[in-house]
Amino acid sequence: MTERMSGKVVLVTGAGSIGPGWGNGKAAAVLYAREGASVVACDINRKAAEETVGIIEDEGGTAMALTCDVSIDGEVAETVTRAVSAFGRLDVLHNNVGIVQVGGPEDLTEAEWDHLMAVNLKSIFLTARHAIPVLLRQPSSAIVNISSIAGMRYIGYPCLSYAASKGAINQATQNIAVQYAARGLRANCVLPGLMDTPQIRHYVTSGYGGDADAMISKRNAACPTGRMGDAWDVARAALFLASDEARYITGQCLVVDGGITARIA
Repeated sequence: MTERMSGKVVLVTGAGSIGPGWGNGKAAAVLYAREGASVVACDINRKAAEETVGIIEDEGGTAMALTCDVSIDGEVAETVTRAVSAFGRLDVLHNNVGIVQVGGPEDLTEAEWDHLMAVNLKSIFLTARHAIPVLLRQPSSAIVNISSIAGMRYIGYPCLSYAASKGAINQATQNIAVQYAARGLRANCVLPGLMDTPQIRHYVTSGYGGDADAMISKRNAACPTGRMGDAWDVARAALFLASDEARYITGQCLVVDGGITARIA
């Protein structure tokens, strides 16, 4: 490790994992800590956040676990307050929370649409609203939002609300980037492609009753590399954008997809 996040405090939303293995938020939180950051790991599932913190502490890092529903304004405000109270500052906001709802306009209910938008998109607004005043206290700070290639391409099946939320995250990030560029705050997105994470396996088996192994094989075959990426690929991209190595990079959407969006067919 290079200690490139030494002395920094990072707030990671969705820092737990929905099942065994490494989710994007969990991997990012651990990687930030390995690089020297103090990590505030928040998740709607307290035990999942505590598991991540346990890994960090077992490796000699510093972290705290918080429970937060990032679609609720008061909970987000309290999370930021507690993070600053514990560590005295905030340097990086890493937004990882996201849910998937398969279906087009004829398939989704209004309630499903509203719920997904609250979790995926409203959370970006709420965390930015409460974290930016604290981030601006530092001469340089960063926001990293985890989006998706679904925000820029059709990904092979209808997911209207998910795709719309991710496209909106890309634009919200660019707006924040330009508005605060002169004040030392950078904002960028990571756009993962097809990834092999616990969330994918959870949705395939629990949400849709499918064969996880068959779906994983199909997703691997869809990638030009012949395999999907994993949570560490997303985490390493986020670490770069959060670090001082990316000090002149803001308002960008970094695609991490093994080349799938570069392929026509």
